[in-house]
Amino acid sequence: MKAPFTPSLLPHQDVKWEPLIPLIGQANRALALYDGVLYGVPNPEVLLSPLTTQEAVLSSKIEGTQATLGDVLKFDAGEEPRQEARRQDIQEIINYREALRSAERELKTRPFNLNLLLKLHSILLDSVRGRDKGRGKFRTVQNWIGPPGTPIEEAAFIPPPPQALQGLLDNWEKYYHMDRPDPLVQLAVVHAQFEIIHPFVDGNGRLGRILIPLFLAEKELLSQPMFYLSAYLDAHRDQYVSSLRALGTHKDSWNDWIQFFLTALIEQAKLNAAKARSIMDLYEKMKTRVITLTHSQFAVPLLDALFEQPILKSSALDGRPGMPSKPMVMALLAKLKQEKILRVIRPGSGRRAQILLFSDLIDLCEASAVQHKG
Repeated sequence: MKAPFTPSLLPHQDVKWEPLIPLIGQANRALALYDGVLYGVPNPEVLLSPLTTQEAVLSSKIEGTQATLGDVLKFDAGEEPRQEARRQDIQEIINYREALRSAERELKTRPFNLNLLLKLHSILLDSVRGRDKGRGKFRTVQNWIGPPGTPIEEAAFIPPPPQALQGLLDNWEKYYHMDRPDPLVQLAVVHAQFEIIHPFVDGNGRLGRILIPLFLAEKELLSQPMFYLSAYLDAHRDQYVSSLRALGTHKDSWNDWIQFFLTALIEQAKLNAAKARSIMDLYEKMKTRVITLTHSQFAVPLLDALFEQPILKSSALDGRPGMPSKPMVMALLAKLKQEKILRVIRPGSGRRAQILLFSDLIDLCEASAVQHKG
């Protein structure tokens, strides 16, 4: 049987900086350009809300969930999936999204710390598979990584023993807050060391990816913790996993990992910027169209609601700030349906509201998952 792998303490002394300099420059420029786009988005937590959900979908997909962005948004709108397994997948994704949003709120008042990490883990595993696996607690048992059902003797990787965790986590937390020569290289190390330590029985991969936008915002490399790296990591999953598994096994392993991670940041920052610009373009185009179509002062609040929730129950607009009376809302929605801006995916019946789909926005968000495949 392999022995548990215990990583060296941070910071690493064996990182060779010179080969990394070109990628460091490119990654910092790409992030700055993306942040410029983000800065120009009015109300980004509304307009980019579906991208946050798509990040939750893709990060969870890396761990084996099958649900799509459409599945999650339908569930948000009150449409239950037929299969229990799909409902569990959706709940895992919703928990991921809530953990991201909770962290964003917390970081407005205090720096990142291990207590916040435990809180995020508790949110992530709430009412889903794995909820009985030490939810909100660092592990006290030896875990290992391998296909489901693999015994420890055949594990692909065995993280550090539980008695080593406290020292490793304290060191990791201190390193997270250090001033290092380049914060993006620091982030590559923060993410990888967390995955090596694997401090929880379940949920380590997703939590490690949640850390990425939090770190970028806390180090003020981004104005908001909205960075969606999972599309790249999902599209390059084999390289992602093999680069992490190789860490500490040969002298260039950390440089290889950092180069992979910086490349991921560069490529994803470009795609994120293009995606955010496309959403803004769609918003401006739709604003003109909906105002022209409805001649209503409520056109923009209605459009904001559709961007925040591109699959929604018609009754969700009742009593929403800035919205008119129910009959007027129904009249506005009827015009959008007539123009095929909205499509009915579940007709209303009795007291059950209809569910509407704003497909232009969903198609745009889901495209981010496939652009890497070419």
